[in-house]
Amino acid sequence: MLRLVALFLALCAALPALAQNFPVKPIRLICPFPPAGAVDIASRAIAHEMTRLIGQPVTVENRPGAGGNVGGEAAARSAPDGYTLFMTTSGIQAINPALYAKMNYDPNRELTPVAPLVSLSNVLVLHPSVKANSVKDVIALAKAQPGRLTYASSGNGTSIHMSGAMFTQLTATDILHIPYKGSAPAVTDLLAGQVNMMFDNIPSALPHIKSGKLHALATTGVKRDPALPDLPTIAEAGVAGYESGVWFGLAAPAGTPREIIARLNAEAVKGAKAPEFVKRMTDLGYNIIAGSPEQMTDLIKAEIARWTPIVRASGAKVD
Repeated sequence: MLRLVALFLALCAALPALAQNFPVKPIRLICPFPPAGAVDIASRAIAHEMTRLIGQPVTVENRPGAGGNVGGEAAARSAPDGYTLFMTTSGIQAINPALYAKMNYDPNRELTPVAPLVSLSNVLVLHPSVKANSVKDVIALAKAQPGRLTYASSGNGTSIHMSGAMFTQLTATDILHIPYKGSAPAVTDLLAGQVNMMFDNIPSALPHIKSGKLHALATTGVKRDPALPDLPTIAEAGVAGYESGVWFGLAAPAGTPREIIARLNAEAVKGAKAPEFVKRMTDLGYNIIAGSPEQMTDLIKAEIARWTPIVRASGAKVD
């Protein structure tokens, strides 16, 4: 018995030393969406800063599919040693559990928060061929031809999908949802006119808005977005009660030692407050929300409370 107590005390004493020496090898950051989308952009930006801060490479591995569930499951099944991180989103944590009939893992039990990083609004963008100059015009077109208009998304259950689902629910319109495996391929088809519209994350849509290749009508947040200050919110444009956005944050496999979580959080927060990161992110339309694991836990709880009834009311379900 004394030996067991001694062993336990030795292990407890070793944990702070483990965190102090951590990391001693490269860290993998799983991004659950394809390259060039908003989640990937944020993943690569924070990986760059953390590499600089911790002295070990932080490499981004794209594992897209099933609205982020493929990457999330891969992260949850990884060793809880601090050498696997996951760029999660409010959609993965709060929307997917309500949307998917079957999931191979539980993101709110098998992943542990490390640090919230950035938030952003989405923007309603149209292919120029769509004859609509306002949100009210879109609603009128949709009501005149139910099921004819289409909106693309980065996948079932993503904030882009649910922004569209909330729009059709609140406006009582029938607009066909076309899911893609990530924002980048969805935008590619939107630019080509294969789909009519999209509630895209601002960072991936912004270059095409500025070039005139996409027509922006409104943003999805509760207030006007600094990246597109001349655009009204969808609520301002006449859809009362509309509010949709997304945040991204780092998570780790459940069971990762709290001392290592604390070290990762400290470096992630430093990275998110670094001048280069702040400038790059804000120029692209992100808002910096770097904080503690506890703050990220509170964000997740708030998103679950907000999105679960919306998903259920929409009737959306993925097998």
